[in-house]
Amino acid sequence: MQLPQLLVDNISIGYAGRPVVEGISFHLKDGEIACLLGPSGCGKTSVLRAIAGFEPLMQGSIVLHGKTVSDAEFSLPPEKRHVGMVFQDFALFPHLTVAKNIGFGLQKLPRKQQQQRVDELLELVELTGAQNQYPHQLSGGQQQRVALARAMAPRPDILLLDEPFSSMDSDLREQLAREVRHLLRRDGVTAIMVTHDQHEAFAMADQIGVLGQGKLLQWGNGYDLYHRPSNRFVADFIGQGVLIPGDIIADNKISTELGIVSGKMTSDATTGQQVNLLLRPDDIIHDDNSPLKAKIIARAFRGAVYLYTLKLQSGQQILCLVQSHHQHEIGEYLGIRLEADHLAVFTDQV
Repeated sequence: MQLPQLLVDNISIGYAGRPVVEGISFHLKDGEIACLLGPSGCGKTSVLRAIAGFEPLMQGSIVLHGKTVSDAEFSLPPEKRHVGMVFQDFALFPHLTVAKNIGFGLQKLPRKQQQQRVDELLELVELTGAQNQYPHQLSGGQQQRVALARAMAPRPDILLLDEPFSSMDSDLREQLAREVRHLLRRDGVTAIMVTHDQHEAFAMADQIGVLGQGKLLQWGNGYDLYHRPSNRFVADFIGQGVLIPGDIIADNKISTELGIVSGKMTSDATTGQQVNLLLRPDDIIHDDNSPLKAKIIARAFRGAVYLYTLKLQSGQQILCLVQSHHQHEIGEYLGIRLEADHLAVFTDQV
């Protein structure tokens, strides 16, 4: 059985004896790309810094490529971990050219091998013609690629990215995340990124860990986090949606104000139990022929679609995505039907 490239085993991290991260466990295979996703203050950057060697552990261990680099009694210095890091501000050397920035960590190699690796990375990040330029002459996206190439140059066992797109315009973030994923894939790099932006995480990562209040609440791919959230926090944090009350009337069958819906439930709730059912905007289908109508109380234009906020007879609000060539006004009643295959249900009333 192949050893994981990174194994984080039940780690806790704290300051002044007070834990800010508790019981975090996950692993990454060679070449896998992951993301730690969560709101500010949830502890995700502390986990990244512990992997890099900048934060000690209160408990648990971190294993890189089969070698323990951190536990409660020991911490291998960052410079001996063979870890690459891309910081929020890129931290490029302003007095060095693009080529010399990329080659900065290769100084122990023979000059010819240094040049070969720099040329290879310049081609990989599509900056071959910019090797003699300085950071201030580049766009933000180009600087980001230089920072990435510099971190990749020594072929680290794992690459850590700390909010690498936070200084970018929001419209560019998802595009840059896809580009970086492509570059990491081409070079076979194992990587883990920290972000608060779920669209970046979806574009970048094979596996995503959602953190909240210092706990790892769910680890999985984007599809599972969206359609099968393990708890209310993940359901609220990932995507958009609302919770509507319902009653379980049979196995995998729930009665709601919108009708009876059938599908595989994410909970072990039993017949007769009251639950809250998560409905995403794409679970509510616009259907002019449906006898079920809901009043439009708000709408947001999203280009190809409108996101309508609808109110049911009970006053319950739901969300619905409708192709934008079907334009409806606030105050109109929209014909809808429920089409939910994944029944994410919660029994707690919080």
